[in-house]
Amino acid sequence: MKRNVAILGFVIAAVVAVIWWNQSAKETGRETEGAAASNSQAAGEVRKVAPVADSLAPSFTLESMDGQTRYHVGGARDKALILNFWASWCGPCDLEAPDLQKIYNKYKDRVDLYAVNAAKYDTVRGAKDFVKEKQISFPVLMDTENKAGDLYKVFSYPISFIIDKNGVVRERIEGVQPLDKWEKMLGDILEE
Repeated sequence: MKRNVAILGFVIAAVVAVIWWNQSAKETGRETEGAAASNSQAAGEVRKVAPVADSLAPSFTLESMDGQTRYHVGGARDKALILNFWASWCGPCDLEAPDLQKIYNKYKDRVDLYAVNAAKYDTVRGAKDFVKEKQISFPVLMDTENKAGDLYKVFSYPISFIIDKNGVVRERIEGVQPLDKWEKMLGDILEE
């Protein structure tokens, strides 16, 4: 019963967030686009600032699950990055985890993969159990205040982003994708 109430509360919060986000995007869209255009005109290009394809990746820093390491996202990088938002109670995340581990094993020398746990809506124990059960070896970051989730407009799980070496979002991927589609999306970025 408590879980159903929690899920219902999360769904209601998600709906309210989507409505709020749509309204605020309408109100601030012109200001944001204008600022982005004026800031990047000197560089000769215009980038959107929302976390959609061909926009700059929003910047944040989070601690790893063990609390010992801090990871930063945003700006130029040595490698492309897959940023995956997930929760331990998410059925599709459970289905996706083995494929993400395969991708990490195959491409870890050319692509970083950070799994951002929705810690504000999850439990630390649930997240740790999930990581152990799925034998996840890539970095798991804890978004305890949902700051990264808010920046990336995450309202359902899983959602992933592929970010290139220049810090530009190349793909926003909602839901589980087949392994061959991941391979294609990564191939396009790694060929550059």
